[in-house]
Amino acid sequence: MRPGLRKLLQRTNLLVGGAFTLLILLTAVLAPWLAPYHPTDEANLLYADEPPSAKFYCGTDSQGRDILSRIIYGSRISLSVGLISQGLNSLIGIALGLTAGFFGRWWDDVVMGLTNIMLAIPSIVFALAVMALLGPGLINVFVALGFTNWAYSCRITRSQALSAKSLDYVAAARALGYGRWRIMFTQILPNIVGPILVVATLGVAGAILVEAALSFLGLGVQPPAPSWGGMLSSAREKLFTAPWISVFPGLAIFITVLSLNLFGDGLRDLLDPHTSRQRR
Repeated sequence: MRPGLRKLLQRTNLLVGGAFTLLILLTAVLAPWLAPYHPTDEANLLYADEPPSAKFYCGTDSQGRDILSRIIYGSRISLSVGLISQGLNSLIGIALGLTAGFFGRWWDDVVMGLTNIMLAIPSIVFALAVMALLGPGLINVFVALGFTNWAYSCRITRSQALSAKSLDYVAAARALGYGRWRIMFTQILPNIVGPILVVATLGVAGAILVEAALSFLGLGVQPPAPSWGGMLSSAREKLFTAPWISVFPGLAIFITVLSLNLFGDGLRDLLDPHTSRQRR
């Protein structure tokens, strides 16, 4: 067996997390073919609050909608929010952190000051404030989460850029006449992408949790869209009489976030041999 493949197979958290993450992604992509019913249109009050059965595998909600179908379609909303918002956060964090670490001086002070402010305010509080100003809705969720959680990516990128700019390959690029921007984006950034990727993976899980919290509070995706947080919010009044309405969306959030965290943890072990040796 090749050493690289053996090293990969030893990362149980990476394999398990990656497998479940891939399964969730496929579920979101193939939702129209996997869902047994339409998540919003096929509501029948005659089947309201039906427990799990052969007809409805996860039961129905108070409006007679199939919970399994809504969970499957809800994966599209949760993953799109996580991926798009974290993509925006990563772009902002990389741009600020890379320039701050490379140029230093007053620009580094400004960026670090902004980063400290963002880190001092919990992301959920910042998102709540933005949603209170913009109002509920999916597009506003993208804005609230995509511009409020870039500080972690920024700090990681800055620290990696500070270390990389003094290495020999950067000095060689300067000797060849490369400009500063070319050095940053063609020499430094490709060599520090590993830690940034790990932070981005973990950030997707965090964004999914915050979106679920916003939807639970009525500030996120609005009904009748099948949001996992919104499903939990509508199930509060029937927590004891019809527990399946809240159990299955909660499990979907738990499995998705756990899978992404395992995947990110496995990536960190794979890309950082020093951390891997410490854990042994």
